[in-house]
Amino acid sequence: MQRIIMTAENSVAKALRSVGERIQAASVQRTSTIPSVEPRLVAVSKTKPVSMILEAYQTGQRNFGENYVQELVDKSHDATIREQCTDIRWHYIGHLQSNKVKKLLSSPNLYMVETVDSRKLASELEKHWSKETDRGTLRVFVQVNTSGEANKSGVSPEECSGVVRHLFDNCPSLEFAGLMTIGSFDHSLDDGPNPDFQCLIRCREDVCKECSLDIDKVELSMGMSHDFEHAISVGSTNVRVGSTIFGAREKAKSKSEPPVKNKEEPA
Repeated sequence: MQRIIMTAENSVAKALRSVGERIQAASVQRTSTIPSVEPRLVAVSKTKPVSMILEAYQTGQRNFGENYVQELVDKSHDATIREQCTDIRWHYIGHLQSNKVKKLLSSPNLYMVETVDSRKLASELEKHWSKETDRGTLRVFVQVNTSGEANKSGVSPEECSGVVRHLFDNCPSLEFAGLMTIGSFDHSLDDGPNPDFQCLIRCREDVCKECSLDIDKVELSMGMSHDFEHAISVGSTNVRVGSTIFGAREKAKSKSEPPVKNKEEPA
């Protein structure tokens, strides 16, 4: 059994190196109008054991993404992770219900919530995070439903600027970091750039114009295992990669948190 575990762990380190090389190559190939800064890699560790997270961390990975509140809470409180991964950064990337906010925010080393999809949710995050006086501001992305699919969370492109303004006007404990989208899985690059990514890029332009923001300081979280290189080539600053690093994911064990939305979850 130990030999099998070590083989799996070694494969995580190898996969991370490969993904890192692909990210660097895609960054270099960007047009001159897009900054060549290397995007942040969020390793999506949902349903994966602590041993794999430790291996990824030991390889140098620091940002990890989870889709389910209870799973993130459990992993962030894990004694081994707390001891050995002192500067791990957790990203919450699943649909977040308002009644789960308080539980989520109890997670040590919570770095970012990437799925703010309403003024109500932003206000609920503000209400509870404002009490965490020793943890600084909480970074958030506003999730945009760029494909218009009913089974995906996110504000419409037309509503995006309004939610961002709400963050600035009413949520001083939250730091608006950028925009996030999942995008369609069935787009073929033979048909041209992914329209969902192009939509998010336009949303950023609109937000920056309406809220007087520096466009270079507003991130774009887009791109997963199957399309992160294309996402980087058009300007993504934050990619969420799971199965390419950790292998095919298992079904979530928690029965209390069914994936209500986001059928095509980030990975």
